[in-house]
Amino acid sequence: MRSVLFAGVSVFLLTFPALAQKEPVTAVIGSQFEAFLNNDTETAFSYASPNIRRIFGTPERFAGMVRQGYPMVWRPAEVRYLDLREVAGSLWQRVMITDQTGAVHLLDYQMVNLENGWKINAVHLLKGQADSV
Repeated sequence: MRSVLFAGVSVFLLTFPALAQKEPVTAVIGSQFEAFLNNDTETAFSYASPNIRRIFGTPERFAGMVRQGYPMVWRPAEVRYLDLREVAGSLWQRVMITDQTGAVHLLDYQMVNLENGWKINAVHLLKGQADSV
């Protein structure tokens, strides 16, 4: 009995760092969704990591990429935050987005914690995964 309790506590403690960050991480992602919905590309761009900001250079170029490559992010109909997990030292937030046509998409957001708070460092669209949710 004692070993089962120890195993349960150990698993909890290993996942606790990710769990403790879920609210601040989802707040950043949600704020970016809100900025896109308000056509506020400057604010949306501010939630991107310095690496992403360097790649795109301007809020307009960044917004164009999102509109073209991630239309479900630009105009989501519904957003659900799923698991937050640590993979090789990085935090990844899984997000389920229902787009304006009713299609469901799963995306993984890689987050980085900087001096000025959490930033979005990458977004991966998970092909063929939404059907299994």
